[in-house]
This record gives sequence, C-alpha cells and structure tokens, in this order.
Amino acid sequence: MPAGFPGLPSLNALRVFEVVARHLNFRLAAEELGVTQAAVAQQVRGLEAGLQVRLFERLPRGLGLTDAGHAYSSSVRSALAMIDEATRLLRPAPSHLTVSVTPTFASKWLIPKLGHFAECNPDIDLRVLATDRLSHFHTDGVDLAVRYGQPPFGAGLNVELLMEQQVVAVASPALLAEVGWPDGFATLQRYVALHDAHNFWPQFCATVFPGHSAPTARTVRFNQTSLAIDATIGGQGITLASHAFVSDDIAAGRLVQVFPQQLRLDKAFYLVWPRKGQSPATLQTVTAWLKAQADERKSTG
Repeated sequence: MPAGFPGLPSLNALRVFEVVARHLNFRLAAEELGVTQAAVAQQVRGLEAGLQVRLFERLPRGLGLTDAGHAYSSSVRSALAMIDEATRLLRPAPSHLTVSVTPTFASKWLIPKLGHFAECNPDIDLRVLATDRLSHFHTDGVDLAVRYGQPPFGAGLNVELLMEQQVVAVASPALLAEVGWPDGFATLQRYVALHDAHNFWPQFCATVFPGHSAPTARTVRFNQTSLAIDATIGGQGITLASHAFVSDDIAAGRLVQVFPQQLRLDKAFYLVWPRKGQSPATLQTVTAWLKAQADERKSTG
C-alpha cells in the first residue's frame, strides 16, 4: 500500500461497494460486475471487516445502507468518478465526423455497413445526418455530404465520384409468383407501378419498351425511395430503384430484378466536402472507406 494512503481499501472492493450501494441487491450487482453473488458478498464482508464499520443492513428483502454506509457511498462514488474522468482525459478523444446523406441512402446503403466501419475505425465517431434537405457544411456542422446529381455543386467544394446510378425494376418473388412474370409491356399492365420522387418510370419504359412512356394506369407514389422499396418487398407492386439500394434485398431473396435492362443516368452519387486547406486525416479515412465500399459493391454487383 502506498505510504501516502495507509489503510486505503483495495480499489476493487470500493468498486464492488459502489455497485452494491447503487442496486442494494447482490444479484443485480453481480450481474453488472460479471461475477458471482458469492464473490460480491465476500468483497463486501472483507471491506466491512477491514473498516470495522457496518455498511449495510441485511433486510428480509434485499439490503439497506446504514448511516455510515450511505455517507461512505457518496464519497466513494465521487472518488471513482474523479478517477474515471482522469483516466478518460489520458486517452485521446475520438475524432468526430458528420456525414450528410438522404434517408434512403442512409437506410438502404450506409447503415448496413456501419458495423464494419466501427470495427475498422474505433477511434472515429461517425455521425450520420439523414435528411432530404440540402445540408449546409458550416451552419449544420456537416463535414462530408453524399450528393446526388451532376457537378459542380457549389464554389469552394471538393467533389469525388462515389458511384454511378444504375436503375433497375424490382418486385417481390411472392408477387411475381402470384401475378406472373411480366415478359413484355402488355403483361406489365397487371402490376401497380410504385413511384418515388425521382419518377424514373417514363424514361425506363421508353428505354425498355420503345414507344411506351407510362408503365401502367395503376400507380402509387411515395416521397422517398426507401418507402417505395419497402412497399415492393411487401408485395405491393413493382418499383424502380438504384441497384445499390436493392442489391442486399436481391441477394437475400426479398426482391427480384424483373427486367435485365438497367437505366443508366447522367446523374450519380458524389462525395462533397469544403475545400479549406489540408483535409484532416479523419475525413480522408472516411472518404476512402466509402469509396472502397462502393467499389466492392460494384465488383460484386
């Protein structure tokens, strides 16, 4: 024991005491600490014996703190909080980076990959701002954005291509089995065409079925692509979506690509961030990871 602190109980015993005093229950304390109830009870008995002070009242239903135990628990909790704060200050704070994406891009492309990012980059606190509104870098605290369209996106911005837009028609296997596979424009009329805000159907039909622009008289419209995709998985109709947003559902068998043709568009998904001197290492790490994910999907898609 250090000479400056004679008689100081072990830190482990104090930690156990703090947890038991908080729960007033040996079983709950043992679960939080990941040890047995017997080990917790032994630590408490040892602490009381060493201090020669009774800290707990053994009640018929659980525990109660004695007056001495109550006062001691407040002091011990404060001391442990100070130690915890001092320890955290020794460690480098995680780097924060906020990326702005649309809700569909977040739910159908980015979120399924975030576990991999966190595993590979534990020191980066990646914050996702999912909004249909065009985020502003300075006022919204955004470091990086995924923008859909064509450059330029504004003065003073760096722009890098993330992935091209390849639109496909998809439906649920159950709906195809029930209604029959649409092998031409006439059989497509049996289906409800699910639209999103992009309204790709006229361009898609003109490409796949020359001379036709409207897919079917029966339509349902959504303001977000993710809603149209979810409705399609639920067997509500056929929708058009970026292959990147439905590839996981196709691979899992929730969706099927109905026609082999893809609609390739001039617009694409771009990484955009302010051009202000040297890019921080965190930004370089995140942009490199995003491009690697897009390249991996492109090579396997």
